[in-house]
Amino acid sequence: MIKLGANSVLFRDFDFATAAKHIALCGYDGVEIAAIKGMCEHLVLDNWKRQVSELRAIRDETGLAFLSMEVASLDEDRLTKAFEAGAELGIPVINVGPGGKSGVEEDLNHSIETLHHLAKKAESYGVTLCVKAHFGNAIHNTATTLQAMNRISSPAFGVDMDPSHIYRSNEDPESALPKILNRVKHIHIRDCKGRTKGPGEIQNQACGRGDINLFAYCQAMVEGNYSGPVCLEVIGANNHSLAEVSIIAAESYGYLNACLKALDAR
Repeated sequence: MIKLGANSVLFRDFDFATAAKHIALCGYDGVEIAAIKGMCEHLVLDNWKRQVSELRAIRDETGLAFLSMEVASLDEDRLTKAFEAGAELGIPVINVGPGGKSGVEEDLNHSIETLHHLAKKAESYGVTLCVKAHFGNAIHNTATTLQAMNRISSPAFGVDMDPSHIYRSNEDPESALPKILNRVKHIHIRDCKGRTKGPGEIQNQACGRGDINLFAYCQAMVEGNYSGPVCLEVIGANNHSLAEVSIIAAESYGYLNACLKALDAR
């Protein structure tokens, strides 16, 4: 069964206990813990050991699995702490962005070399490092994702496939996914309207409200026998009420759960 989760960054204005409680109430199987410096640090990597007992208690109380952690940064010191925390807390996937600028060959090479080095370190901790194609970054589409896949052999390296970034890079995610699915170990998911630079207002990131054919994307997942986490990642949810962000989470769960049930994947 494909597990559905929500990234706690949607609840950035609230503490992690509140985020987890409402993610569980929405029906999700698990949570992706945000450890994104400057945006949302529900897991504070510089002091992660102090949070272990609290996070385990929240996990036990809500029944949520720890599906993944989003760090975003390629900073080795932060990622080493993330790998340590992941190993201790049983968080199997650490998600990052590729950095650099699209169309700059030097940036692409640097990103791939950095990911190669960091994946080897992740391997020693027993966790998986995943990177997603990110609009405007060095790895930004299927072609650059394939370059990274071909050059990074570590079993601890995986792709985090976010259809909104692929869609905004002028590709159809449902057609792109099968090309890279053999290395996809995590999926960030959200919708968007148009192929603009950013994903837009949080309500338009709710699954089913935008222009991406997410049912076809889910179908590609199922037909390709994907079995990893699928985590809602809605960004930009600052200064929104608890009700507003919970509605986005609940609506997205309902849409994704219905799609996957129709495909016999839940």
